[in-house]
Amino acid sequence: MDFIDYYKILGVNKNATQDDIRTAYRKLARKHHPDLNPNDKEANKKFQQINEANEVLSDPEKRKKYDQYGKDWQHAEAFEKAQQEAGKQRGGRTRGGRGFSSDFGETFGGAESFEPGDSGEFSDFFESLFGGAGRRSGGSQARFRGQDYHAELQISLAEAATTHQRVLTVNEKNIRITIPAGVEDGQVIKLKGHGAPGANGGPDGDLYITFIITGDPRWTREGDDLHTKQTIDLYTAVLGGETTIDTLSGKVKLKIKPETPNGTTMRLKGKGFPVYKKEGQSGDLYVTLEIGLPTHLTEKEKELFRQLKDLKH
Repeated sequence: MDFIDYYKILGVNKNATQDDIRTAYRKLARKHHPDLNPNDKEANKKFQQINEANEVLSDPEKRKKYDQYGKDWQHAEAFEKAQQEAGKQRGGRTRGGRGFSSDFGETFGGAESFEPGDSGEFSDFFESLFGGAGRRSGGSQARFRGQDYHAELQISLAEAATTHQRVLTVNEKNIRITIPAGVEDGQVIKLKGHGAPGANGGPDGDLYITFIITGDPRWTREGDDLHTKQTIDLYTAVLGGETTIDTLSGKVKLKIKPETPNGTTMRLKGKGFPVYKKEGQSGDLYVTLEIGLPTHLTEKEKELFRQLKDLKH
């Protein structure tokens, strides 16, 4: 049966305060909790070791006894009896006026490296050093909050523009959520209490969902506004006319003024992206016009362009 280094298990040094020990215990217990590591024997074993280390180091009396005996815990009982007898003979005075731990350390030496003990609620090392009475009454342990879960949800730009419901499967549980119109790419929402269950009566963790919104070839989103490009022919740009534009709510006709320059941007108010959690409000749609030059001209068409060129000169 090997000595167990409880300080090493919790990742703290021997001068750690009670707050240091409490913080280290909660962090490790949350990480290795059986509910978060189902069917993982190693995690369960680690969780038991963490609980045992906390049981000793968080109790001042147990910690004092553990620190005094070090790796020579097996001789503790015999040494205590010897000290009691010596104390009676010296009238209760300790040798040289020094404390027990100093004598014990000089006689038997310091601690050795940690090797994990047998798995169980409490190891044989614990039972031998403290006995069954060494456990806290009721076996109570610290309450701590369950771990948070994180998930990603991918939706299209068109889906992000409408309020709709989706079903997520998290830790083998189906969760129905309502996605408000207007969510942004990378936005994170929190679902309270849908994370890992708490331990010893502690609160459940939360679920954080990060939205990944895929691109759409028709529009580019900038905040609540949408941007798109529309190609019109040379004749419409020169003479004026109409062109059909795709919007989130369907197709609309856009009037083009005569002699519209290439690169002109036109705004369609309220035809952009819905504003998050503000029903009835939307951004604008900006349409940049690109003029397409005619190709594959016939000889007659070319002649007309030459005539037009002569007229301009």
